[in-house]
Amino acid sequence: MTYLVTGATGTVGRHVVEQLVEAGHAVRALSRTPERANLPEGVEVVGGDLAKPETLEAAFAGVVGVHLINFAGDDYGALENGRRIVELLVANGVRRVTLLGGREEGELETALAASGIQCAYLHPVEFMSNTRLWWAEAVRTEGVVREPFGGRLSALVHEADIAAVAVAALTEDGHGGRTYTITGPEALTTTEKIRILSEAVGREIGFVELTEEQAREKWSAEGMPPPVIDFLIDALGNTPEVGYTVVPTVERVTGRPARTFAQWAAENAGAFRS
Repeated sequence: MTYLVTGATGTVGRHVVEQLVEAGHAVRALSRTPERANLPEGVEVVGGDLAKPETLEAAFAGVVGVHLINFAGDDYGALENGRRIVELLVANGVRRVTLLGGREEGELETALAASGIQCAYLHPVEFMSNTRLWWAEAVRTEGVVREPFGGRLSALVHEADIAAVAVAALTEDGHGGRTYTITGPEALTTTEKIRILSEAVGREIGFVELTEEQAREKWSAEGMPPPVIDFLIDALGNTPEVGYTVVPTVERVTGRPARTFAQWAAENAGAFRS
């Protein structure tokens, strides 16, 4: 049996591929840039774009399960061709799907719910990997983090744990129709994250707490578009309760505890060292 992973070179998709391979499953990986995929040996890499259904028919052929993402661009906006994607899934006899949502729901969720396909909907909170994306360069070059809302709480989750929930839902019965909120095992403030990261890196990392206006100016200078800046200000400054409430999804679905931020920091410490 072959499983298809879309977004296979992304933050979560890469882990889904690796974990399926480790479990002995045949894997087909979909990527917009297959020539740069760099995935485990034995993975069948195919080119395609979820925003262009005409590129997907060969990728969906002969697979029993598909890990989907509901976005195709860097803005993480919902796909606009969800019904057509589901038509392809049904036509090819796909039995199980996991769907990792973007910032908003779209027609893909609606079409899947009406399709009869066993689908598990994955809703992780903040990714631990955002720490590397947002902080690594400044920590390497200046030894400091500049960010607003130092006291905000986040139950941030290891990207490999998101993948582990996806793999379980793809390869086991009983997950169809479930919606899984996925968190890490603890809620941390920004300053606590910096302390833990400092211990992993082996040197003290400073913290400069920005005002909202300073954060907007910083992110704008870094090239972020205004809608993304607005989203970050709202998400960081008004984090909803779901974003800082720990739930045991990872352990319930996979049988083992969720990874801590200290584990993530130890694994990724090299990215923060000059």
